[in-house]
Amino acid sequence: MVARTDQTTDPTLLERLIQARRGTAFFARKLNELSDAELDGDSLLPGWSRRHITAHIGYNARAISRLVEWAATGVESPMYPSTKVRDHEIDFGATLNPIALRNLFAHSAVHLNVEWRDLPADAWHHKVKTIQGRLVPAGETVWMRTREVWVHAVDLDNGASFADIPAPVLIRLLKDITGAWASRGTDKDLLGRVDGHPALGFGDMKSRTPLQISGALADMVCWATGRGIAGVTASRDGRIMWTVPAAPAWI
Repeated sequence: MVARTDQTTDPTLLERLIQARRGTAFFARKLNELSDAELDGDSLLPGWSRRHITAHIGYNARAISRLVEWAATGVESPMYPSTKVRDHEIDFGATLNPIALRNLFAHSAVHLNVEWRDLPADAWHHKVKTIQGRLVPAGETVWMRTREVWVHAVDLDNGASFADIPAPVLIRLLKDITGAWASRGTDKDLLGRVDGHPALGFGDMKSRTPLQISGALADMVCWATGRGIAGVTASRDGRIMWTVPAAPAWI
């Protein structure tokens, strides 16, 4: 039997699909390293256990699958009826027994992968709507999933770090976050520099005495997502600050 492959031949999209699939595999590995009892432990997200993280990733795959189906059929299929429904779904999923919770993640990931694989090449340009109400081409669903699996693998608090995330994913994530800050004006008086990546500088170029934040790529993305300050330096007027201020809100 001949193996079925992605219908798209777009090299950029194929590379992005690889990053999403690698992220799913990485999340699966960190999840499988946890015992059933350890699923009850805290995640890095306040108020969420590892169970919540796992349920979220499982239901997120189902939600994104609905968008891919929308692109394939032309029949509108929203991610969720509302954010309230999404939140209730996650809370419910967190109560599942360990086997059911692990199956939720595994089965939904396979389903999404099949939907991507079977999506006709021309359908990747069809527009679908995110839960925030943005109209985006179906190709954007790959990035939506990529950032979820990589970042939340770290949130499982099982030894993963932002240093484990591929550089292309970190770069796009940082651009997304700092772009959101710029559009909201929340980066006023803030100037960021990423070691070894001069093109990734961000912030308020007009400020005379900005808060300057610098560090390696992985450390800067960790800080920007609100998940830690290790490896990041803050200064103002050339003076190093004892504590690194929290990053502006991301989402």
